[in-house]
Amino acid sequence: MRLSRSELRRQQRRLARVRLGLRGAAAAEPVAPAADGPKVSPLAPPGGFPDLPPVKGVRLATINSGIRYKGRDDVMLAVLPPDTAMAGVTTRSSTRAAPVLDCEDKLAMAVEPGAPAAIIVNAGNANAFTGRNGQEAVDHVTSAVAAVTGVPKSRVFSSSTGVIGQPLPWERIAAALSSLTASLEDSAFGHAARAIMTTDTFPKGAGASVEIGGETVAIAGIAKGSGMIAPDMGTMLVYIFTDARIGRDLLQRTVSELTDRSFNCITVDGDTSTSDTLLVAATGQAGPDIAEGSEAATAFAEALGTVMTDLALQVVRDGEGATKLLEIRVTGAVSAEDARKVALAIANSPLVKTAVAGEDPNWGRVVMAVGKSGAVADRDLLSIWFGPHVVAENGWVSPEYREEIGAAYMKRAELELRVDLGIGHGHATVWTCDLTHDYIRINADYRS
Repeated sequence: MRLSRSELRRQQRRLARVRLGLRGAAAAEPVAPAADGPKVSPLAPPGGFPDLPPVKGVRLATINSGIRYKGRDDVMLAVLPPDTAMAGVTTRSSTRAAPVLDCEDKLAMAVEPGAPAAIIVNAGNANAFTGRNGQEAVDHVTSAVAAVTGVPKSRVFSSSTGVIGQPLPWERIAAALSSLTASLEDSAFGHAARAIMTTDTFPKGAGASVEIGGETVAIAGIAKGSGMIAPDMGTMLVYIFTDARIGRDLLQRTVSELTDRSFNCITVDGDTSTSDTLLVAATGQAGPDIAEGSEAATAFAEALGTVMTDLALQVVRDGEGATKLLEIRVTGAVSAEDARKVALAIANSPLVKTAVAGEDPNWGRVVMAVGKSGAVADRDLLSIWFGPHVVAENGWVSPEYREEIGAAYMKRAELELRVDLGIGHGHATVWTCDLTHDYIRINADYRS
């Protein structure tokens, strides 16, 4: 995870305070990209899939059902113990898929004490824009999972990702469930992350351990996402597991708040998916009860937020065809909302993104994006930096700036762009990637 220097320092102070142990150095589960997939992104974190902490009560399994891909698993099942608290956020797209609508309904339901839970995910078919067939497929899949696991159907959460508009061959998933449940095991996070990929070039995982009440609480998460990324909730698909003992309502509030600081601050191509789903499961098998407003709640939120930001940035690092990671920081806006408008206008501008791809320090395109954002701005107060280099100030190119300075900086794989509007105290940070010829190739060939 690459953050700004100031944010990195803040993160480090928080990590030290809660004795947070990020698990990312070792590659306990090296999982190669699909044989039929693209080469691994040059921005992929080094070391392969991270060694995630075991989460008490979580059992996982994967299998190849043959929905779309050959030679790789495409279905993931997670079975969770009684009294697991479930929270989540989903896309606000008006064309969201049947599994998303089903998850929304189940997250809102009252839960019987002692109820277990399960998550079933398939890749290769989004089960989106499939009419009545979509909900019927969800009902068949969740009923089948309930039958083989003993989890109530109302606690079986499903997700689908892949091609839109094709009926989901649910029979293939149902036929694989007996084998799936027979192979459930602890800590198979790498295989689970691999099974939910579509155009991803590497499996995404992040984890943390935090001490609460003298006991160690674990957090482990996986994600998939590469294209169609401009979340209006979270990212494409994210599943985070913790053994923290936290109630559903507090967990939901915490997840919702942290989503706005992580997954809702990334964009690859400006397109919001029909299938975006983030689910967080707390098995309640470690640590004391976490009460709202307590030091334990703060420590847990900081740990969970670090995992969520890590996963969000991995999605950007795996943006389709990406060769550059770009952090955009906007300061001096009249409000945080206006700062976010400016940051996203820059991040989603094809002209800015192609300039980054071509290593062209074209700050005029940044000025353009500020102007079109809809935020309050004054041309003559605007200042722009590429990394540590001031490019423009007070509405004009800086006398200190030289084109060769900007051109040299743009050759970096990870870039920082800062804009100060000079009219207030609002600020925001978002992350994006460049737009290359490979993005066109990947999406032009997606259904071929």
